[in-house]
Parts: sequence; structure tokens; C-alpha cells
Amino acid sequence: MATKIVISIVQLGTVDYATGLRLQQQLVDLRKQEKIGDVLLLLEHSPVITLGRNAKAANVIASPELLAQRGVELFECDRGGDVTFHGPGQIVGYPIFDLRGYTHGAADASSAQRKHLGAVDFVRRLEEILIRTCADFAIPTKRIPGLTGVWTDRAHGAADAFVRPTPPWTDECVRPSTSIEAKIAAIGVHISRFITSHGFALNVNTNLSFFNLIIPCGITAKPVTSMQQELGKPLDLNRVAESISRNFGLVFSSQMLWVDTLDALLGRSVGVPMKVPSEVRQLRGDDDIRLA
Repeated sequence: MATKIVISIVQLGTVDYATGLRLQQQLVDLRKQEKIGDVLLLLEHSPVITLGRNAKAANVIASPELLAQRGVELFECDRGGDVTFHGPGQIVGYPIFDLRGYTHGAADASSAQRKHLGAVDFVRRLEEILIRTCADFAIPTKRIPGLTGVWTDRAHGAADAFVRPTPPWTDECVRPSTSIEAKIAAIGVHISRFITSHGFALNVNTNLSFFNLIIPCGITAKPVTSMQQELGKPLDLNRVAESISRNFGLVFSSQMLWVDTLDALLGRSVGVPMKVPSEVRQLRGDDDIRLA
């Protein structure tokens, strides 16, 4: 029986985006040197708008003055995709994986001539994890052909028009029509020498008014939503994080190991202080085994 790959998870709390970028690069370098195994970082970011490699600056529709007023930073980065927002109440996941450790399955059709996962296969698996996570909380979601990410499944009912708000913006969240698909999770990755970085952002209790500052992913015809908005109540972020972990284990056929600190992961300090939970947990499938 083949030994399962172990994916270590570190839950970091709130991290500013610049620190998150530095930490990812450190872990990517260590993964390339095979000094660490695969790692999944789960965290929240301080309010920030990020522009991926394919981003159009015009999709940031707020002025620099308004961004400063709202306390939102602006960063360019090397992930795929266009413009998106990260902020409190959103779970951001950064998988630092070596794709050569994962073989493609029947659903990974684009890898027919490749033994290991490719970029498209990897993104499809991230989507599957988030679809399953939303389903764990009774939120039906789906993929949309030609678009990356996860969308609410509103196949029934008239397709009411969605109109993105125009300036001046307000703090009031724009509630999407119940009959139009809305984006609940964004995905943008970077792959260097088979090692992945960046990842996904799942809107849990996110203040959706921040998305009025941008045209999310350059898509004007569809709104953005959150798990809180779909259910009409806030969710426990730790419960959602545990669901994400369980579904990573299932989709990647791996053993999930919750690690207390980055120091515990690396066996030494990486020079980036982080606030992490005191609990160390090991998750495998549906089992929850607490370690001494």
C-alpha cells in the first residue's frame, strides 16, 4: 500500500500581504531544496488589492485617495489572474506543493500525457476543494466554463441583470440577485520548477463593499458573494478551515498534519514572527486525532 503524502498546515491568523509574500518565497525556496515537505498556509490578510500577472490597472476603479481612506494597500504580484481583494473574514490558502508528488486522476484530463499534475489540473483540484467546502455548509456551488474560481449555483430562476455600482461608493454591501451566479472564491497560482505558490481566497465573512473598489478579476457581469451572505449569518472561520483541511486530504489523497508554529514546521526560526493557534492537530480523512 502506497504511503500517503503528508501536507503540513499552519494557521497564521492575520498577516499583512508583504509579510505573506516573503514567507511564501522562503517556503518555496526550502521546498525546492527539499528541506521541507508540502505546506498549506491558511490565513487572513489585512485589506489589500492585488494585481496578478494578467491584471489591467483600469480594473482598480477607486482612486488612491479612496484606497487610503479605506485603509487598503495595493500590490502587484506574480500569480496568475487579474485584480482581486483580500481582507478580514476571508480565508486565504497558500499551498506550497511539489506537483511532481501528485499523479493525475481520471478527472484531470489535461494531464493525459503527463505523469504528474500540471497547472490546470492543480487549479481544478483547488476548485473542487472549495466546492466541497461550500457544500459542507449547505451552499451549492459550481465551476463556470472559461472562468477560474468557484461560483454559487443559481441555475433556476430568471437571469436578472447585475449592475456594478458606480462612484461614489458606500460601505453598504451590494447583495447579488438570488437568480444570478456570484463568485464566492477566487484562485490565482504561480508555479516555478514544479513548486506552487499563491492559491485561493474564500469569502467567508468578508465585507463585500471592498469589492466595489475594483472590477474583480475583470468580470463586470457577475457579482461577488460570501458564505455569510449566502447563509444570512456569520460563520466560525476555524470550522471552515477544518473543512478546507479535510477536503484537501480527500482531493489530494494526502494525510493532513496541523502544525503549531512555523518553527515547529522548519525546526528553526525563519525570521517571520506569526501568531498561530496553540493547538496541534492531525487530520486524516474524517478522523481528528489530537497529538500530545
